[in-house]
Amino acid sequence: MDARCGLVLGGILAALTASGALAAECTSPVKPSDLTKPGTLVMSTNPTLPPLQYVDKTGQLVGMRVELGREIARRLCLTPEYVKIEFPAMIPGLQAGRWDMINTGIFFTPERAKIMQMIPYESQTISIATPLKPKTPVTRIEDLDGRTIGVELGGFEENKAKALNAELKGKGLAGMTIRTFDSYALAYQALRAGQVEAVVSIDGVAKEYADRGEFQRALTGLFPTPVSLAFKNRALADAVLKVLEAMQADGSFAALLGRFGVVPVPGALAVQGPAT
Repeated sequence: MDARCGLVLGGILAALTASGALAAECTSPVKPSDLTKPGTLVMSTNPTLPPLQYVDKTGQLVGMRVELGREIARRLCLTPEYVKIEFPAMIPGLQAGRWDMINTGIFFTPERAKIMQMIPYESQTISIATPLKPKTPVTRIEDLDGRTIGVELGGFEENKAKALNAELKGKGLAGMTIRTFDSYALAYQALRAGQVEAVVSIDGVAKEYADRGEFQRALTGLFPTPVSLAFKNRALADAVLKVLEAMQADGSFAALLGRFGVVPVPGALAVQGPAT
């Protein structure tokens, strides 16, 4: 064997050794049986919530939660895959095994934690968005009396809109007319078209529309509540929790949320869900 052949063979062996070491280094802690698709982390998202999750002008899925999901998949040595779907289908789809993780900013509630494994990780509040120049300004909850408001169907925000309506009626007022939409985008489109007079949404989305100069946040900071990732499988939830804890330790978790103005939940992260 001449020197050149020896160098080539040595290079090949080194490359094989390196790739083998890399594969060994990146072995997923998640069992294939704990995934919808082996080697893949399938996540559902409703990409109508800029800047947290949305489709940009080039058709790419982007946003804070999208980046978080991809980083979780990378650290689990899995390929990220997103299913874009409206919120009302997400919990049934999770229970049916169509995806592994709901990554759409689902609000944590004790009722939901009875049927899913949830990791609360960010804090969100509710805002009331109105046109920049409404016929009558909204400066307090009572100013919503008699108005038609829009809200996304089937979520925490719809429940809180109903709670606000009950509060108004409890004060002897007429209350609001609540119109539900399949997505935030459709609700804000209706506000733009004058079909509703206000929209109830999470504060991050309302702020994005306000920053664009389209609408104003008339009321903010309502109903502060943790937002979660959700899973059917407890083993997968535990693995994701370890990733989030590692991201907290290296500072990347706070850096990612901070870049989008999102506030982490206080205290330690934990999986909350039914016992398995």
